[in-house]
Amino acid sequence: MLLVNDVKWVETLSFRFGVLGALVADRHAAALIAHGLKPKHVALLSVLDAGLGASQLEIAKVMRVAPSLVVSLADHLESAGAIERLRDPADRRRQLLHLTARGRDLLARCTAQAVALDAELTAGLTPAERDALGAAFDRLAASHGLPARGRPDPGADPGGPTLGGNS
Repeated sequence: MLLVNDVKWVETLSFRFGVLGALVADRHAAALIAHGLKPKHVALLSVLDAGLGASQLEIAKVMRVAPSLVVSLADHLESAGAIERLRDPADRRRQLLHLTARGRDLLARCTAQAVALDAELTAGLTPAERDALGAAFDRLAASHGLPARGRPDPGADPGGPTLGGNS
């Protein structure tokens, strides 16, 4: 059996993060389908809720995605009544996105589902282990330019990961 520094490939953190990450992403996405949403839709709602962007271009920068994707996501969310587009009074060419009451409700329901999934995924851990895992995850996320508790804006590194995953 091939070992590198006394470690098998399947024992590496990167492999285990990948496997667990795929499981979590699949289960998270499956829960959102009930609302007609994908993770990036919820990411856009979260950006608006956090006040991190109002124009489609600002949101694209925060989410680290192409502006055309924000247009597509916004089209879907607008048709669902979750957001509204308003012309910027200072620049009529610019559209500002606003969260509606329906959007806040959708975000609250998606957050509740994510909290339930968190509890399910960590059911085998003690409260202290859950806290330690959360703290370690936040440090790892922040060190890679990802959002972490208390730090919802991952910054404007265009080469960094996107909010909402690959879906």
